[in-house]
Amino acid sequence: MALLEVQNLVVEFPTRRGVLRALDGVSFAIAPGEILGVVGESGAGKSLTGASIIGLLEPPGRIAAGQILLEGERIDHLSHAQLRRIRGRRIGAIFQDPLTSLNPLYTVGQQLVETIQTHLPVSAAEARQRAVQLLKDTGIPAAEQRIGHYPHQFSGGMRQRVVIALALAAEPQLIVADEPTTALDVSIQAQIIQLLKSICKTRGAAVMLITHDMGVIAETCDRVAVMYAGRIAEIGPVHAVINHPAHPYTVGLMAAIPDMESERDALYQIDGAMPRLDAIPQGCAFNPRCPRGFQARCRTERPGLIAAGATQAACWLHDPASGVTA
Repeated sequence: MALLEVQNLVVEFPTRRGVLRALDGVSFAIAPGEILGVVGESGAGKSLTGASIIGLLEPPGRIAAGQILLEGERIDHLSHAQLRRIRGRRIGAIFQDPLTSLNPLYTVGQQLVETIQTHLPVSAAEARQRAVQLLKDTGIPAAEQRIGHYPHQFSGGMRQRVVIALALAAEPQLIVADEPTTALDVSIQAQIIQLLKSICKTRGAAVMLITHDMGVIAETCDRVAVMYAGRIAEIGPVHAVINHPAHPYTVGLMAAIPDMESERDALYQIDGAMPRLDAIPQGCAFNPRCPRGFQARCRTERPGLIAAGATQAACWLHDPASGVTA
């Protein structure tokens, strides 16, 4: 059974000029111990999907339709108090900027101990022992001394390790990691990626990894979901999506990555821009930018996810009834 199931998730933002639909029918599942990457341009709905799962949607945003199931139990309609018991205990979160996740007025040890005692029935002494071990597990040297330090006394990479330790403090089954490596240099990125992979292997935790970086996706993830305009454009095993992309948008994303083995006069780019929420086109949302969007059907009917080899793509090119060879 899947650890997490997101079924036809719709998130809306009411405004004075009408209701804006930011997520429209997003569906996917994550198995225990799996790392699912979520990638796409800014504004595609990646972070919003993660916030919906954690229960941290900013008002006036709301889940208008669909379901979020954790181990078969629906969690999207729970109260704030009920969500607080799940958030941290069963679902952990890692955000892009560790300074926004850590309280500058408390030592990292105080924050870890408080988190552990909030969710687990342990004494203060045992919680401190667990906190020291978490810092060791996440690669922080001299953990017994560093546990008494404040966030500003750590480097950027070390602060991110502390945030990962916080996310793991109550031994959650799922971790939502929103751009955890974006603000870090390449060598620290590699260390954090390796840490996330080892967490999945040793603790059996699943990870939803939200990022812009296809290199991080290729190195870390088992599967990847490509998002566009609040919808999933393609989902499948990471190597299949990277090496044999089925959706024209994914093809464009992969072509935009510079090839170190060949010379180019100019870098490839996808013409146009992501549509605004109040101007999402009818049919396939990508059709105005699509080099293969020649069918009238692309402009009138919205495609669901269709089997396309090893992956699934929301594109009419893969519909057997279309008679078009993808």
